[in-house]
Parts: sequence; structure tokens; C-alpha cells
Amino acid sequence: MRLEDVYIRGTSTRLPARIPLADAVAAGHCPPGTAAATGMESVAFSPDESAAEMAAAAARTALARADTDGGDVDLLLHADTYHQGQDLWPVASYIQRETLGNTCQAVEIRQMSNGGLAALDLASAYLTAGHGHSDALITTADRFCAPGIDRWKTDPGTPYADGATSLVLSRRGGYARLVSLALHADAELEPLHRGDDPFTTAPFGHRIPVDFEAAKRAFVGRAGMSFAISRAHHGQQTVIKQALADAGSELAEADWVVLPHFGRRRLTSIYYKPFGIDPARTTWDYSRTVGHLGAGDQFAGLDHLTVSGRAQPGDRVVLVSVGAGYSWGCAVLDILERPDWATELSASAA
Repeated sequence: MRLEDVYIRGTSTRLPARIPLADAVAAGHCPPGTAAATGMESVAFSPDESAAEMAAAAARTALARADTDGGDVDLLLHADTYHQGQDLWPVASYIQRETLGNTCQAVEIRQMSNGGLAALDLASAYLTAGHGHSDALITTADRFCAPGIDRWKTDPGTPYADGATSLVLSRRGGYARLVSLALHADAELEPLHRGDDPFTTAPFGHRIPVDFEAAKRAFVGRAGMSFAISRAHHGQQTVIKQALADAGSELAEADWVVLPHFGRRRLTSIYYKPFGIDPARTTWDYSRTVGHLGAGDQFAGLDHLTVSGRAQPGDRVVLVSVGAGYSWGCAVLDILERPDWATELSASAA
């Protein structure tokens, strides 16, 4: 889908603290093999903030950077993958109360690690269809903590991180223009994260912490590894080709490619080699200090490129995502200017 007059006004990332992988290995929490295979330096974690509280904090910062308030926002979408801090509770409404104080629609999206770009797609459609006239607020947040998740072992190859991101999408202009966006789904791969276990009546009815490897082994044993790999590659290839075609561009022409915050081995096999992506054009040097933020990797990467000044006016940025289910996303955007808030942040950090 090619887009017209849809802009990004502000972004932000909330990462309360970080755990060096060397410390996690020394403490016996992270297996040495995982540290070596992933190439991660540190992983973001939250000592006490819930996912919802981190999302609200990120939203407040993004709104301030965008010079946007509750009167400008027509839609709030919150993407997450795991427990948000309360049970049977509308987390999007909490974020709305804490940050906007208005009466717009506030909706939670649970499309796993593709949730950020799924929210971007829905917000773009909402604003361009005439339902909204100005801005949409998107947030993502997760806190991957015990007992339900072991950030080092639940999904080997991808250390899970705690944190939140936020993005203000607008029809009123911004520092970057959203050029195109594509999504694709293949439910034949849905069992990859479910396995053969029967359905339960309560969370963690089979095992705790969650073990994605057990589910993958069950699926691969039935369908075959080649089936899973070929379908997964086809899905990612489909959205990348579609988004770039709609933008009239090629992947090699992109100045920056923001990939999921996977470990080095997984990034190499899924993205670097199959798509010919040079790690120097990615945010790997940043993502290896953060870890996987669930639905928030793409917005965090964009925020990092903006705040650091690495993405300059005229640069083309490609955001790439994948989520269990399975679904994939790809967005193409152009940097129009360096926002004042990013310049001020750089100056204060110098």
C-alpha cells in the first residue's frame, strides 16, 4: 500500500535498565552458548515498572516531542505480546487515561512481534479513511519476567528485553514521511508457537516458563524443517518486495534497514544472507545492547536512528518485522528533516 500525506511526528523508547550478558552468564542465568551465538552485549530489563507503566512513559515523551496533546489524537493503539501488569484489564485504556485524557478509541493489538507494524498499518488506514483528521498514538510494551518467561531460554537465539516504544503518526506533517507499508500472514505456520499441547483452562497450564523450542520441535517433527523455513522466508520476502515496489525502490537503495532485535546467528540466517543486507546498514550495534522488545523493535530502531542523528534528511529507512502466527510486515519511510527535539537531545548528551 502506497501512502500519501502520512507522517511521523515523534518517537520515543523507554528502557529502564540493562543487564550485561557477561554478568548474566557469570550468574548462571544465561547459557554461555547463547551469549556466544547471539553476540548480544546487554539486554534491557525493568526492575519494577510494569509494561503498562513503561508504555505510558514512552507515550508522554513521544507526544511532547511531536507537540501533540489529547485534543490532536483520534486513535490510540497499543501492541504487546505478554502480561501487561494486571489481569482481565484494558491496558490501552490505562495508557489513554495516563497520557491523553480524551475520548478517542483505544485498542490493544496482540499480533506478537509484528504488532508494531500491524498497528502502524491500522492507524494509517484509520487516518486516511477519514475517521481521524490529525494524529494517532501507537505504543508497544512488554516486561518478559519470571515466572512465565525466561528471557534467556524461552526462545534460544533471541534474548527477550523489557521496554516500551511510542510513535505519533500524523496527517499534519512530521519529520519523516511514511511512503508504503505491506503486511502478509500465513496461518499454516501458526502451530510453530503452539505445538501439539491441548488447550488449557488457565495460563501456563502445560509448563512454566514458556518453552517455544518445545512447540517448534513438535511442529517440525510433523511438517518438516524445510516446510517451515521455506514458508517463513516466502512470507518475509513477500512483504519486503511489496512495500519496496509500492515505494518505487529496491532494498539495496535503502540507507537503513531496521530488523528485529534477534541474535547475530538468527539475523544472519534470516536476513543478512537471504536478502544481501550489510549489517552496517542496520541498527545491529544498537539492538545488540537492547534485546528483543516484542512488538517494539522497529520503533526503537527508528527512534535510535533519529535521536543519534545517524538517519539524515533524504535517507530512506526500511522497517522489517515478523511475528508468530505467522505474520510479517515491512514499511518504507523517508527522513525529511532532523527534528528539533533530536538536535536538542544530541546537544545535551555531548
